[in-house]
Amino acid sequence: MNGAREKWTSKLGFILAAAGSAVGLGNIWRFSYVTGTNGGAAFVIIYLVAIILIGYPMMVTEVAIGRKSEKNPVGAFKALAPNTPWWLVGALGVFSGFVILSFYSVIAGWSMAYIFKAIAGFTPGTDFADVFVGHITGTGVPIVWHAVFMVLTLGIIAAGVVKGIQRWVKILMPVLAILLVVLVFRALTLPGAGEGLAFYLAPRFEDVTAGTFLAAIGQAFFTLSLGMGAMITYGSYLTREENVADNGGWVVGLDTAIALIAGLAIFPAVFALGYDPAAGPGLVFITLPAVFAEMPAGSLFGFIFFVLLSVAALTSAISLLEVVVAWLVDEKEWPRVKASVIIGIVIFVIGIPTSLGMGPWSNITIIGMEILDFYDFVASELALPIGGALTAIFAGHVWKARTVIDETNDPPGAIKIGNWYGVLVKYVIPIAVFVVLITTLIDFFG
Repeated sequence: MNGAREKWTSKLGFILAAAGSAVGLGNIWRFSYVTGTNGGAAFVIIYLVAIILIGYPMMVTEVAIGRKSEKNPVGAFKALAPNTPWWLVGALGVFSGFVILSFYSVIAGWSMAYIFKAIAGFTPGTDFADVFVGHITGTGVPIVWHAVFMVLTLGIIAAGVVKGIQRWVKILMPVLAILLVVLVFRALTLPGAGEGLAFYLAPRFEDVTAGTFLAAIGQAFFTLSLGMGAMITYGSYLTREENVADNGGWVVGLDTAIALIAGLAIFPAVFALGYDPAAGPGLVFITLPAVFAEMPAGSLFGFIFFVLLSVAALTSAISLLEVVVAWLVDEKEWPRVKASVIIGIVIFVIGIPTSLGMGPWSNITIIGMEILDFYDFVASELALPIGGALTAIFAGHVWKARTVIDETNDPPGAIKIGNWYGVLVKYVIPIAVFVVLITTLIDFFG
C-alpha cells in the first residue's frame, strides 16, 4: 500500500464527496423525467425498494473494495484478485467514467448556458423548444460551455483529494441543498400545486408495468455512480477508522433525499401551470423554462434552478475525472496536475463530436444513433450494468461475501451488514442488472 496516498481528513469530507458524486444530472434531470414518464408516485416507491435492495449493497461493496485495496479501480481488482483477468472490470469502470464525462460535460454546459438565459429573462409566450434546439444545434457556443465546465472540473481535481475535491464539495453541497429548498418552497406555494403533489406522492399501482420496474432498477443503479469506479476510487481514500456501512448509508440517504426533494420542486410547479410531467428529457430544458416564464419572479427562480443543476453536475463530474486521474497517478505514476490537465483536454476533445452531432454533424449516425446517444448507449446502457453485475459477482463469489461483510463491519458502526448481504450480492443484484441489460438490448435490436 502507498503510505503517502491522500486520505479524506474527515467523515464529512468523504460523505459529501461521495454524495456529490452520486448527486448529479441523474438526480434532477433524469429522475424528474423518468418519474414523469413512469406514472409518478408508484415509480418512486419501486425506486426506493430498488435503492434498498440494489443501490445500498452495491455502494458498500464498491467502497469496501476501494478501502481494502487503497487503489484505483484497476489496481483494486489487481490487489484483491492478483494474476487474474478481474482487473478488466476495473478497466471497464475507468472507460465508462471517461466516456460518460465526455458527453456529460456537454449537457452540463447546456445547464450553465441556461443560467445566463435566466438572467436575460424567461418571457411568457416564448417557444422554449425552439430556444433549446437553437442552442444545442449551434456550432461554437455549446462547445465553449463544454470547455468552461471541463476547466472547472479539472481545476478541482488538479488541486488534489483534500485541497480540491474535499474543499469544494464542502462548499458546493450545502449550496445545492439551500437552492433546492428555496425552489421547493416556491413550487409548493403556487396555486394548483396540490395536483402535482398528488401525482408525485399518491401512488396508482394500476399504472405499473414491467417497464416501471426496469426503469426503477436502472435509475437506482445509475443515480449512485455505481459501476463506473467512482465509489471504489473515493473508498480508496477512506481511512481504516471509518465504518463502511455507516458511510455508505449516509451517501445513499443523501443522494436519495436530493432526488426526492427535486421532485417536490419540479412536479408541483409543472402541474400548477398546466404542463405535461411526461415531457421526457425536455422536461428540464423546455418545460421548466416555460413554467418559470409564467411564474411570479420566474426568471429569478429559473436562475436558481440552473445554478443548482450546474452545481449538481460539477460534483458528479469531478468524481468521473478522478477515476481516470487516480488510475494514471497510481498505475502510471503521473503527477496529479499533469494527469488532470492531459485527461481533461482529451475528454474535452472527445466530447466535441457529441456537441456537433446535435447540429452540423447531425447527419452522422453510428448504428442508427446520433453521436451523443451512441456514447450514452455504450457507456451507460452497456458498460455500466456489465461492470456493476461483474463487481457484484466478484464480491459475492471471488472475494467472498463473508470477506466483504467483515470489511464493512470493521470497525463496528451503527449499521451492521448481515448474511442478507450475501443473498443480494450473489444472486439478486446480478440477476436484476442483467435483466435490465438484456431488456435494453432486446429493445434496441428488436
